[in-house]
Amino acid sequence: MRPIRPLFTVRNRRSARTRTSPVAAAVALGATLALTATACGPSDDNAGGDSSASQPGDSNGDDPLKIPDDLKDKLKDHGFDLDKWKNGAWKNWNRDDWLREAGDFVNPIIKDLWDSDRMRDADKNPDREVDENDISGDQGVTDPTPRPVRAAAVQSPYHGQKPASGKLFFDSPKGSMVCSATVVKDPAHPGKSNMVWTAGHCVHDGAKGGWYRNMVFVPSYNDSGKSVEELRNAPKEEVAPYGVWWGDWAQTSDQWIEQGGPTGGKGAPYDFAVMHVKPEKGSEGKSLEETVGSALPVDFNAPAVPQIKDMTATGYPAAPPYDGQKLFQCSDKPGRLSLSKPDPTMYRIGCTMTGGSSGGGWVAQGQDGKPALVSNTSIGPVTAGWLAGPRLGKEAKGIYNAVSKKFAGQ
Repeated sequence: MRPIRPLFTVRNRRSARTRTSPVAAAVALGATLALTATACGPSDDNAGGDSSASQPGDSNGDDPLKIPDDLKDKLKDHGFDLDKWKNGAWKNWNRDDWLREAGDFVNPIIKDLWDSDRMRDADKNPDREVDENDISGDQGVTDPTPRPVRAAAVQSPYHGQKPASGKLFFDSPKGSMVCSATVVKDPAHPGKSNMVWTAGHCVHDGAKGGWYRNMVFVPSYNDSGKSVEELRNAPKEEVAPYGVWWGDWAQTSDQWIEQGGPTGGKGAPYDFAVMHVKPEKGSEGKSLEETVGSALPVDFNAPAVPQIKDMTATGYPAAPPYDGQKLFQCSDKPGRLSLSKPDPTMYRIGCTMTGGSSGGGWVAQGQDGKPALVSNTSIGPVTAGWLAGPRLGKEAKGIYNAVSKKFAGQ
């Protein structure tokens, strides 16, 4: 089995501060401590896809997906022309043109950019590797390495088993990448959430980069569980039965933005992100939660490890022996992983899922006895025997509340 390859990681540490305002940074930690991050990445073809794809709202004011003036102005402020952007200018990853700050987040819809073939092919691994010798920091409160737990295939159709789970697609300087994500509840819009939870490294490149582009969430991707061959030339509706949802805002911790990098583990305890989405095409006025019929509550005060019977991690692993097209899950009693004394201890479970499962939700029994999201896949070793995820505390709650508040009146 080939090793997991990291997408991004963290290197140097700064003080642990987190913005909780709507402009808080969103970051991507493809974390990999020798552990890798679980995001997967670039395809061998041009990351640009069809640069002639049309942009909704260009021709008339009736299209509900018309790019708002403030977004156009934001692009102009950074020297970008919207027409040029949609026609391929987004492929310019020059350091000076790579939007980095939280307030710089822009993700205009480029209709049909993500067709079924482009989604299927966005499953390659980045060309970097890590091993467990990269794990640094105090290990004094780290539990023994868990035994590997073989990932089990989720029964299809996935929507009947894991309706809130899905796949995240985005473009990076190295090509098209993939992660996993989960629909979560929005306190400002009960029963009508448009919020998605994922890993920080799935939205931002960290210390040496900026925001990824063309970010979309596909709930219940490949719902029928078809093979790569069966998906060739498949209609978009088959791989995205509940639509393609574009991120119109994303937020994550300052720790990831300041520390994140392609290898290592620093910043991993803060490797989480929340993305707000809107449909590429009209959904009859329905929210994401209404469309998929489900959204998970988020527990920011989950019990300590000794009190948790088991956690279930779900995602779309894409590195061998997996191909990124099917949904898998692992259930195990969690242990603790401490990367450094100043940072929170992470959850760790045995699991054989590989790159591509990053950002996928970890579910455990909440304080009310019902399932709740308590973490997300962040890092794992090249040997693919276990995964680790951040424990969600005040920093994660601040980001979650800020995204909810930003769209509360809409």
